[in-house]
Amino acid sequence: MSYLVHQETTFDANEVRRHVTVLVLTGNRFIVSHTDEQAADGTSPSPYATTSTESVKLQRISSVVLSRVVANPESYTPGTLPREVVLTIGWGAVSRLDLEPAACGDPNCEADHGYTGSSTADDLSLRVSEAGDGPDTVRQTLAFAQALSEATAATPDTGR
Repeated sequence: MSYLVHQETTFDANEVRRHVTVLVLTGNRFIVSHTDEQAADGTSPSPYATTSTESVKLQRISSVVLSRVVANPESYTPGTLPREVVLTIGWGAVSRLDLEPAACGDPNCEADHGYTGSSTADDLSLRVSEAGDGPDTVRQTLAFAQALSEATAATPDTGR
């Protein structure tokens, strides 16, 4: 139904490494595949690549978040391409827990107030920018996010 290919190059010390993420939307699945290129290390005398692929039922997707960054917001015209977008998709496989000591408003209080924090679904977050990836990749990301959002909204929740 829709797909997105995102290629990212990173520079690590004296090495260039490539990362490729492929997102695919089918009629009943969301498929994410990610390949990391690795340098030779203690486990391998030669460079290698690692690929992981996950297939998720559409009804498991709990959130599709699209963050847009626009230049000069005071003069933004609707329909203008954002400078960058961040697509975050959650289906409950990975959560991030941020905790910090809780405190009260009394600066002299020495009581233990426990902890406070938040839990965030963090299964996949993909940043695409016009400067780094080009305007076509930003457009493709927007189109994929819309297709995924529509597909997950149309999928009945079976409770499984």
